[in-house]
Amino acid sequence: MALYEHTFISRQDLSNAQAEGLIEHFGAVLSDNGGNVVDSEYWGLKTMAYKINKNRKGHYAFLKSDAPAPAVAEMERLMRLHDDVMRVMTIRVAEHEEGPSVVVQAKSAKEEKRRNR
Repeated sequence: MALYEHTFISRQDLSNAQAEGLIEHFGAVLSDNGGNVVDSEYWGLKTMAYKINKNRKGHYAFLKSDAPAPAVAEMERLMRLHDDVMRVMTIRVAEHEEGPSVVVQAKSAKEEKRRNR
């Protein structure tokens, strides 16, 4: 099976719990089709560079998966049909990086810097 990284943006009017529920939902879609989610991260509500569907902000989520191509295609198809998902990006990678993503590392570094003040 191939290794993939998926990033998607959901609408700003969702609650944090609903946005995290989307991660679980699409992870279950992968699992049902023969793949598995290696890691998932919720990056939070972020301001976008430009408006998408009249939304200035969006809930960002990140998934690392090990799945066959048909499972990824099915998940992407369902994401594009889902009303709450605005954008999807899937990248095939040679190997997953260990530990948290760069976004989470930067967020934790900012929080640590604030605590030290």
